[in-house]
Amino acid sequence: LRDLLAGSGSDAPHPARDGSAVGRVTSADDAGAAYVGRLVAAVGGDSPLQGLRLVVDCGHGAASEVAPRALTVLGAQVEVLNAAPDGTNINDGCGSTHPEVAARAVLASGADAGLAFDGDADRVIAIDELGQIVDGDHALAIAAIDLQARGRLRHDAIATTVMANLGLRRALEQRGITVYETPVGDRHVLAAMEEHDLVLGGEQSGHVIFGDHAVTGDGPLTGILLLEAVTRAGRPLSKLAGVVTKFPQVLANVRVERPEGLDASAPVADTVRSVEAELGNDGRVLVRRSGTEPVVRVMVEAADARRAEASVRRLEEVITRELGART
Repeated sequence: LRDLLAGSGSDAPHPARDGSAVGRVTSADDAGAAYVGRLVAAVGGDSPLQGLRLVVDCGHGAASEVAPRALTVLGAQVEVLNAAPDGTNINDGCGSTHPEVAARAVLASGADAGLAFDGDADRVIAIDELGQIVDGDHALAIAAIDLQARGRLRHDAIATTVMANLGLRRALEQRGITVYETPVGDRHVLAAMEEHDLVLGGEQSGHVIFGDHAVTGDGPLTGILLLEAVTRAGRPLSKLAGVVTKFPQVLANVRVERPEGLDASAPVADTVRSVEAELGNDGRVLVRRSGTEPVVRVMVEAADARRAEASVRRLEEVITRELGART
């Protein structure tokens, strides 16, 4: 690097470059068409989404042009929302972080389903024909069951993070599908997929990796494969998503003075074990430090929402007492 900046042998050093002087810009005028072609090729067949009426919220982001085009090529009738990015409106009250926008449009138009992408289009949240949210847990269950039925779910297993709802695990276990659990983050999901030779993994957020097609999350690809499973099953999206019965999940971010003391705190560990014992097989507890802020993240799932809420409050109390409340 020093040689590069100094001119690699020249007596007079060259000034360091910055801004637009760094790197090269290469124009790929056909990139959109090539990407749409890949999406269409992922499902193949003759208009496999023929007859589906869809609402697609592009979040004023990367999916704005390509997702509606690919879905139309595949035979769907598409109502497009929020597909006019101006550099400032990305995810602004729309897309996967505000799926209620697409849900209202699905109900108003009587559409068969909706897809809501985030700004960079690596995630998608679906909407069923009843206006209900179909998140990444539902998408993983639908895809896993579909792939298994066609003999394409390698090792009858998927990878997902510790945040996945207990309802997903229950639904897949009943079908003999193993769930490999990873830390939060798509890179951990991909690592588990590679380690265990899996074709499917993802997160509750709607970030799903179909290993036979990509090595990262791809919202339009996920949406298309999800809709293909719907048409293949000949059943509405609500029925397919209904295989997952969600357990109430309560989350809390506890701001503390000494988050680094979490692992060494015996009272916190004892309380976690106590809550886990009380919940038994009908609940789950997750307590972990944030990697970016002075916060301890607490999650409790239980068959009853009030029980989950009470358990979170109990954990919050001991965490703040042991690690110090931060205002």
